Amino acid sequence: MDPEGSRIQDDPDVRVMMAGSTLRKVKSKSWKKPRHFRLLEDGLTFWYKSRWAGRSHSTFSVTEVEAVREGHQSEVLLSLAEEFPADVCFTLVFRGRQGNLDLVAESPEEAKAWIQGVRKVIHKAQTMDAKERLDQWVWDWFQKADKNKDGKMNFKEVRTLLKMMNVEMNEEHALRLFTMADKSESGSLEIEQFVHFYKILTQRDEVWKVFQDYSGDGEKLLLDELESFLSIEQQEGEQSSRRAQELIDRYEPSETAKKQSAMSLDGFQIYLCSREGSVFNPEHRELHQDMNQPLSHYFISSSHNTYLLEDQLRGQSSLEAYIQALKRGCRCVEVDCWDGSDGEPVVYHGHTLTSKILFRDVISTLKEYAFKASDFPVILSLENHCCLEQQTVMAQHLSQILGDVLLTSLLDGQVPQQLPSPQELRGKVLLKAKKINGPGDCVDETLMDEVSDEEETANDDAESLPTEDPSAECLKKSKCKLSRELSDLVVYCKSVHFQGFEHARSQAKCYEMSSFSESKAKKLAKDAGTDFVQYNTRQLTRIYPGGRRTDSSNYNPQEMWNVGCQIVALNFQTAGLEMDLNDGLFGQNGCCGYVLKPDFMRDANTQFGPEKPKELRGYKPLRLSIQVISGQQLPKVNQKEGSIVDPLVRVEIYGVPQDQAKEETSHINNNGFNPVWNETLNFVIHAPDLALVRFEVEDYDKASRNDFIGQFTLPFTCIQAGYRHIHLLSKDGTAIPPSSLFVNISISELE
Repeated sequence: MDPEGSRIQDDPDVRVMMAGSTLRKVKSKSWKKPRHFRLLEDGLTFWYKSRWAGRSHSTFSVTEVEAVREGHQSEVLLSLAEEFPADVCFTLVFRGRQGNLDLVAESPEEAKAWIQGVRKVIHKAQTMDAKERLDQWVWDWFQKADKNKDGKMNFKEVRTLLKMMNVEMNEEHALRLFTMADKSESGSLEIEQFVHFYKILTQRDEVWKVFQDYSGDGEKLLLDELESFLSIEQQEGEQSSRRAQELIDRYEPSETAKKQSAMSLDGFQIYLCSREGSVFNPEHRELHQDMNQPLSHYFISSSHNTYLLEDQLRGQSSLEAYIQALKRGCRCVEVDCWDGSDGEPVVYHGHTLTSKILFRDVISTLKEYAFKASDFPVILSLENHCCLEQQTVMAQHLSQILGDVLLTSLLDGQVPQQLPSPQELRGKVLLKAKKINGPGDCVDETLMDEVSDEEETANDDAESLPTEDPSAECLKKSKCKLSRELSDLVVYCKSVHFQGFEHARSQAKCYEMSSFSESKAKKLAKDAGTDFVQYNTRQLTRIYPGGRRTDSSNYNPQEMWNVGCQIVALNFQTAGLEMDLNDGLFGQNGCCGYVLKPDFMRDANTQFGPEKPKELRGYKPLRLSIQVISGQQLPKVNQKEGSIVDPLVRVEIYGVPQDQAKEETSHINNNGFNPVWNETLNFVIHAPDLALVRFEVEDYDKASRNDFIGQFTLPFTCIQAGYRHIHLLSKDGTAIPPSSLFVNISISELE
């Protein structure tokens, strides 16, 4: 069996990687150490070790690598540009929040072979179809378990393999499967027989049962049988007949079945594991919403203190943090600016030990990465602590580096009654900052105490830490004035002090926006929910984490979305529930960072309030019923040889207060490979348009907290009913194939 199909191993660059090279791994100016790197025989796994590490080594899969950057394209390699020429340097960029790997080759030729070679294996891994992927997965297990590398696997090796695969199986049953696969009765399995063993092991009885319910002869689904399944179970309605033929053409591996317009059990299983069989409606994954409404009508993916990679007190400030946030579709980034020692403004978390980066480098990074993941506008939220001179330097950098990309004038020269749309602002960066009122004014009256937004609201926020401002002298000297040059760059996002909903209704302009700490926003949402929703139909609102979250933890963004707040800024560097919800909401609409708010949050006279969803016109609560059937190949939590997980599934609803709910299945002992629950969890959803559904799998532990295994979060409105697979994500939000849950979902009106 050849898991790679066309032999990528025959490519000259790939051969260089398989032979191995000594590359320098570089972490800083003082940490640069040689490591031996090579690509393993599977063509997918990179292996490396230091000369001194004895037997220990590290590996990573090409599927974890997102891209290769050539030359000095990382902060570390840039700082060493004089020591190492660009043509021997390259950077491997990983998915999720894993740090980059900066490498230096011994010659330009070697660097070129690795750069091109890694790109080729990334491409190969991305273009594998489902069957090749499964073959690869089986091949990987065979390689891992064949300890003595004789190309065969004896029963003892198979027992070890089952443990590695998260399966606890009694000796007898394992031996029975082994004997069934050992056709030649030699007492060991070669790769082809092992594939057969793997097939018996992964047979999905629960899929077979569904197949049997609709198959007349138990062997195949004829076109009309598949049509019935799609119409009755998958709720495909009118389009079932067209879909049935499409699915056979796309997923049926057997040519014989295809000719009969039929689907075999294999084809049926491949379809159920595909995009079409996923719980997330593929049509909602694409850009499908109206992008011509005012900016205030959208939720906007937003990051807080974007420059930080770690905590808020000692963490590293980095350009990579901006790149990572923008790659995730973030459309509002924050820059905290302070006076630099040589007249160049710097970015860091003031009054702390976080490291500093240059403002101009942040703007160059923004120019390069702003529109790679999405064309829609990026809002640059400026926290300005600089004196007049350095503010003017900032204005020059913004104008010179961003050029036409920076929006500096009204789109049609008219003072707007409503904000422009994401569509009209495609490819533009909008500056959010304070602005001098009119040509004759010295400064907006709210600027007299502080030029920065967050600190102004922090003064009356109990959650914030007191601050001592070392640049106070400079600010005093310039009488807290705002530089005219910087002020002129603010067009549609003018920061103002919030003076209450009443004032906003009568006086405020649509281009004025305020920032609130999470506690202030929570209080407003609780005391005046409907007012807040109405306010957010016309003006933008930015929410940021309370000052006590020095560990970069996050607040629950759902409470802010419930009142229509658009710019709910989270610490993107911190994985966990809150970022899962953010990724879940923004996983729709082409991951473009903008999601259209429900219609009742776009109507200026709306009476909607999160506390009273029943008063909504056209209120229709829905019943959500989820039968959790089984799990497939869940990852091990504990890498210790003998440990196997005891999984349970918890489903959580996030939405208006009345919809907040969680239910869980019982746990299954010692089976992470193919646990079967067959338990149904029921929910009632009162505001479906705002609800997110989160599936979490945990390893049950009666003595301590359960361990996280995987999760998947999506908007309720994006769920496909019927028999579906949920492809689980790691804590970091990256895919962990082939781990999944198999469920049957039904959604109906509440009688």
